[in-house]
Amino acid sequence: MPKRFNHLYDEVTSFENLYVAYRKAARGKRGQAPVATFEFDVEAALCRLQDELVAQTYRPGPYTSFYIRDPKHRLISAAPFRDRVVHHALCNVIEPLFERTFIGDSYANRVGKGTHAALDRAQAFSRRYPYVLQCDVEQFFPSIDLTLLRGILARKIADPQALWLVDQILAGGAGVLAHEYEMVYFPGDDLFAVERPRGLPIGNLTSQFWANVYLNELDQFVKRELRCPAYLRYVDDFLLFADEKRALWAWKDAIQGFLAGLRLTIHARESTVYPVSTGIPFLGFRVYSDHRRLKRRNGVAFARRLRLWRRQIARGELSPAELSLRVQGWVAHAAHGNTWGLRRALLCSTQSQTDAVRLEVAATAAKPTGVGCG
Repeated sequence: MPKRFNHLYDEVTSFENLYVAYRKAARGKRGQAPVATFEFDVEAALCRLQDELVAQTYRPGPYTSFYIRDPKHRLISAAPFRDRVVHHALCNVIEPLFERTFIGDSYANRVGKGTHAALDRAQAFSRRYPYVLQCDVEQFFPSIDLTLLRGILARKIADPQALWLVDQILAGGAGVLAHEYEMVYFPGDDLFAVERPRGLPIGNLTSQFWANVYLNELDQFVKRELRCPAYLRYVDDFLLFADEKRALWAWKDAIQGFLAGLRLTIHARESTVYPVSTGIPFLGFRVYSDHRRLKRRNGVAFARRLRLWRRQIARGELSPAELSLRVQGWVAHAAHGNTWGLRRALLCSTQSQTDAVRLEVAATAAKPTGVGCG
């Protein structure tokens, strides 16, 4: 039996924890009006929030939703700021309890992990194994079954008050992604299956954490039942490596059956087995055993943003310092692949940058030879 934790709610609702949660939620967002309003009398705002939580009269507010293309078309849902403080307060306490149960090769939304660590691991596996099974979960966040998720959380959390707060957050987000979900029926379903509460709002801290909790079930199945020695996952994208195609096809069938128990499906066409020598399209790069290439659409999207920033600079809507930060952020990401020529071509062809910006970019993207824009 897994260890279950009681008496968590006092830690969640302590003023000290709420204050730490507020600082985390406000980081990088202090210029936003809702954050400024909360901070106007932050002690009183936190005390009111604490009183509601202790009395269990707290109710989440409505979400604000908008679409982005990254490159997929996604509905992002932002909770009110005070709710984001509650999300941080809860995660501060319960996330460490689950973190110790996660496998080492789960890379999303975890301290010391991330995109580039996942790319490094995928490349290391590609040097050791000739074949890969690449899978991703279809309509993942809209599909997450809240009843199943709540049951998984309750296996670790015994405190009824902490579970009450979990229920409030789950209920507050249920239905936010309803229009993004295309109904899938699983064996044994009746007509009422369509009414099952499902979906975690993309954008919540709790959603990112609970997505890892939900798919940790898959991670454990792959490692313990399938005994796959070379497996990694980033959110709902995952890779399995092996010496033989036959083993990977068998694992794919087993994974499909297991995920049905979580009321999830994988993309039938995109989830396939192929030689690693052809390159693995993963997290914005194509990964080979000895090098990486940035996906073309990533370079095209950056070039488009660079043209937009050029117009903003000309209109005085963007400062050179802000442009420098934006460009350096992309350069730092692209530098994890063999992209020197691409970076040089994109940055040197842009005449809108000031000398200071170009020098800062060159410092970030510099090649040992010191070749500059000719």
